[in-house]
Amino acid sequence: MELSVVDLSRLQFAMTALYHFLFVPLTIGLSILLATMETVYVMTGREIWKRMVKFWGTLFGINFVLGVATGLTMEFQFGMNWAYFSQYVGDVFGAPLAIEGLMAFFMEATFVGLFFFGWDKLSRRQHLAATWAVAIGTNFSALWILIANGWMQNPIGAEFNPDTMRMEVSSFFDVLFNPVAQAKFVHTVSAGYVTAALFMLGISAWYMLQGRHLQIAKRSMTIASAFGFASALSVVVLGDESGYEANLNQKMKLATIEAMWHTEPAPAAFNVVAWPDMENRENIFAIEVPYVMGLIATRSLDTIIPGIHELVDRSKDRIRQGAVAWDALQKIRENPDTVSEEVRETFRYNANSLGYAYLLLPYTDNPMEATTEQIDEAAWSTVPNVFPMFYAFRIMVACGFFFILLTSVFFYYSSAGKLDVLREKRRWLLHVAVWSIPLPWVACEMGWFVAEYGRQPWIIESMLPTSAAVSSLSVVEVLLTLAGFVLLYSTLLVIEVTLMFKYIRIGPDDGEEPEVPPASIRPVSGTVPVPAE
Repeated sequence: MELSVVDLSRLQFAMTALYHFLFVPLTIGLSILLATMETVYVMTGREIWKRMVKFWGTLFGINFVLGVATGLTMEFQFGMNWAYFSQYVGDVFGAPLAIEGLMAFFMEATFVGLFFFGWDKLSRRQHLAATWAVAIGTNFSALWILIANGWMQNPIGAEFNPDTMRMEVSSFFDVLFNPVAQAKFVHTVSAGYVTAALFMLGISAWYMLQGRHLQIAKRSMTIASAFGFASALSVVVLGDESGYEANLNQKMKLATIEAMWHTEPAPAAFNVVAWPDMENRENIFAIEVPYVMGLIATRSLDTIIPGIHELVDRSKDRIRQGAVAWDALQKIRENPDTVSEEVRETFRYNANSLGYAYLLLPYTDNPMEATTEQIDEAAWSTVPNVFPMFYAFRIMVACGFFFILLTSVFFYYSSAGKLDVLREKRRWLLHVAVWSIPLPWVACEMGWFVAEYGRQPWIIESMLPTSAAVSSLSVVEVLLTLAGFVLLYSTLLVIEVTLMFKYIRIGPDDGEEPEVPPASIRPVSGTVPVPAE
């Protein structure tokens, strides 16, 4: 397979984005858990809660630093690999990112220093305020980034100016309160909460299996199970909202997630398992549950969900309309001062389909001269590969329901005061918690894959294809930067894992509170004094 600049640039951005997102959810979730635990410390004055905050804060700090280091390279790539994208939508896309840097990143970066170095310099309440500022800043940072990303999924509040060849903001209110962005924010943040909760739950379970740091482990497990159970429930509910928004704004993404090749009578069935065949454009087999997909995606009994073939037919019509807009745009660019109002009106009437004309450029230099075969190829290029989309979504959903089950079990034992029972009779549950630590990251990465790969071939939904957004680079140049990123990120990953394991093995400071194991598992010999006869 011949590598292109577009493919390599996509691979590089996907690699750096997925790697960066290894750190984001844990940072988001741990920041809230730290603030919660320190609130308990300030309210009760018990030193054990302070030691808990310091221990989990150490792991948070390691993760935070690596997240910042890997996040900075993301924004550099917009200018390095995606120059036309930056020029085309910089007025819109750049605003939320700038606000994120000024309002959120500097806020969390400032107060994270006070969190680590202010224990002996600030009062309890002042330090608590700094910790909450870190948590708020971290979540605000996610908000502005997801507003930018949500606009790429649903580009509202902006219009294309044919004279400047740029997208310009027409309503910042619409950009800010984009329903796709808001749904993505609450869903992503809740996923971060689940990630942190299972991270804390699994490490606490490991300590309980070893009989170490039991007082801190039990308290951490209690907080993690309650926080994780509520968050896991919200992830499922908010994920349903994201699916509903996808049906409104990204119908092709929804159709590929469900491997729905043809429109079905409402309400549509849900494919539990299927084997999509991209070559023949059908499912080899599928196990369906009647009505479920229609009810979830449309929340009605009579709204139709269009299938892939029908959406491709719609794309053909928009490609033809876009070619007219593209032709009018060329005339405006050639004579911007003298072009007739009729040409401008033609452009305005067809402008919403301009992006579809760019889909023809890999096949022809002039979209107005495209053949029927070229239009068909361009229309089918709007369909992402169905197989990975179908199963990535189901892996994510399966993990989500497993998280609800796991956290609910531990929430029951902790709320009933039966955590010692886990060490005595249910040790296998502790092992399950330990081995479940990686699963939230699997679910998060699958979710981002569905969100971003499912948008292809668009870098901005229905407006700008990914193939038209790249910089004028050579394959060798992109290969060199890709190799550099792989080397750098692999090094950072080794550092992250080494530091995490080091401080987890060391464990928290137990202070002066003794750890008393349950009577049923205390050593027999040498522990109970025998009275003299």
